[in-house]
Amino acid sequence: MNDTLYIVVPCYNEEEVLPETSKRLKAKVEALKGAGKIGPDSRILFVNDGSRDRTWEIISALHRADPVFSGVDLSRNRGHQNALLAGLMTAKDRCDMAISMDADLQDDIDAVDAMVDKFHEGCDIVYGVRSSRKKDTFFKRFTAEGFYRLMNFLGAETVFNHADYRLLSRRALEGLEQFREVNLFLRGIVPMIGYTSATVEYERGERFAGESKYPLKKMLSFAMEGITSLSVKPIRYITGLGFLVFLVSILMLIYSIIRWAMGETILGWASLICSVWAIGGLILLSLGVIGEYIGKIYLETKERPRFLIREVLDGEDKKD
Repeated sequence: MNDTLYIVVPCYNEEEVLPETSKRLKAKVEALKGAGKIGPDSRILFVNDGSRDRTWEIISALHRADPVFSGVDLSRNRGHQNALLAGLMTAKDRCDMAISMDADLQDDIDAVDAMVDKFHEGCDIVYGVRSSRKKDTFFKRFTAEGFYRLMNFLGAETVFNHADYRLLSRRALEGLEQFREVNLFLRGIVPMIGYTSATVEYERGERFAGESKYPLKKMLSFAMEGITSLSVKPIRYITGLGFLVFLVSILMLIYSIIRWAMGETILGWASLICSVWAIGGLILLSLGVIGEYIGKIYLETKERPRFLIREVLDGEDKKD
């Protein structure tokens, strides 16, 4: 097979994992070449997302030592999704298929073989899906699975237990390029591309070095990004909630008139205060949700670049 594969790996402060990651990925690429599944020009493309440690220095050294390693250096930190997109768009005109994965290699690299096989069977998109979450804590498992269910409930089409470990053909990459939004949530955008897709199950491992780049606060922000980028149902639910509160107020008004007509004193200052606080909270929550959408509209209309590339390291015949 002469199909060229690029493995795209976003990196942010990954100096601790890069030596081992590069070693494992090189072995995988060489094995695939030896088996005739990918072409000789296949590469491992590391994307430096404005790291503050020696990440880019290590990537540059790897490239000088072996042309199988390529690199993209962003002008500054733009976040995981933008860094991943920068790598995919750099690889688009250089490859026949691209596989994205994280630098910590918690995603099983042996699943790459099955992804490549699915590509040769005619699939343009192959999703890496976790077979189980047995190694996760109860809290992590509960929140993660709840997130996927919530996304699908709100109308955002996502693949259950799939993160950003996937294969995209060149045709799929060209389709992805046409999505111009600034607020990126690739887990929801990729299914919109269409084309023939498949899934490959794998067992997620432990991070072998370094620290997780997704603490709880960042995960919550990421979830909000996904929901507001892909669905308008929260705004519709606010409308429904407002209608429901209005109906309740009408019922309470009727109840109060009946009590007054019967000559009974209306008690319940506590319930009145609770109602005022509850309605006030709902109003503030509703304004916050609407504000999220308005903020996204504001950013989209500016059409600012999603990333700027400082330098690209690739084979001599392809160097920018």
